Amino acid sequence: MNDVKVGVVGVGRMGEYHVGVLSELSGVQVSGISDVNPERVKDMAERYRVPHFSDYRELFHLVDAVVVAVPTHMHFEVARDFLNAGIHVLLEKPCANNLKDAKELFDISIKKNLVLHIGHVERFNGAVQELSKIVTDPIFLECKRMSPFTDRIKDDGVVLDLMIHDIDIALNIVRSKVKRMAVVGTSVFTKKDDLVSAQIEFENGCIANILASRASQNKERTLSVTQKDSYVKLDYTDQEIYVHRKSSSEHEVSKGSLRYKQESLVERIFVHKENPLKLELQHFIDCLKNGSPRQVGVAEELYSLEIALEILEHFNKNRSAK
Repeated sequence: MNDVKVGVVGVGRMGEYHVGVLSELSGVQVSGISDVNPERVKDMAERYRVPHFSDYRELFHLVDAVVVAVPTHMHFEVARDFLNAGIHVLLEKPCANNLKDAKELFDISIKKNLVLHIGHVERFNGAVQELSKIVTDPIFLECKRMSPFTDRIKDDGVVLDLMIHDIDIALNIVRSKVKRMAVVGTSVFTKKDDLVSAQIEFENGCIANILASRASQNKERTLSVTQKDSYVKLDYTDQEIYVHRKSSSEHEVSKGSLRYKQESLVERIFVHKENPLKLELQHFIDCLKNGSPRQVGVAEELYSLEIALEILEHFNKNRSAK
């Protein structure tokens, strides 16, 4: 099979990453890029020596597949146009800002036998892929995704920009429907959700605390899982996993002080560290070239978005009640 001709629509920070990785993949040809910012798209085109356009429709007859990395409010329209043109789509998360539009996109892709993938890049983090081999019966999950504020994201608050990653991974780990949730949060730098904490109870009894913030001066992206016989700590940034087993806790009383002592066996899991975005794009290309099965089913894709939107709805309802 000839090289897959791929285009990129939206060459902001994420779109630039996609162009850079695609240009290095074997069996792939970057056949065009598009952005409404003329200076940005021209600069990128000169750097990677690819055709550039202000109107994404100019790519219809040039590409087999496209990466859509435009602002969220444009996801539905742009992805729908490419799917209707018979072009495979990797759409950056979130799929859409409502469930109806997301379902319509998947309906079109299924009807036309096209690949539609949503860019949940953390699924391809080496540590996350190892996690499924370790976690079998989770009792409690704690997810933290915190970073300093940046005005790069103007469309979304932290739920659809950051927390959606952890919702997706938590659902994949727990493999149970959500029973109930409690959500608190606040706006700090914008009128949107800048800091949100969600406590989720699943039908199987597992509980998850998920915190997303863009109001922190410290960058942290971690996931911890409590099981009956182990405690697992994952660091997304370093792609590291540590498993604590046979933990014991006791205290010692000495003159004038009370000391706590904890002992456990800590196991560091070997993780094959590769660029998650590269793995995501390779998987997308493999699916459309060879018909390989998608990593996550359509029902699971839609459920992740449904829970994220429900958390956002709780946040907005609580804020309007104040």
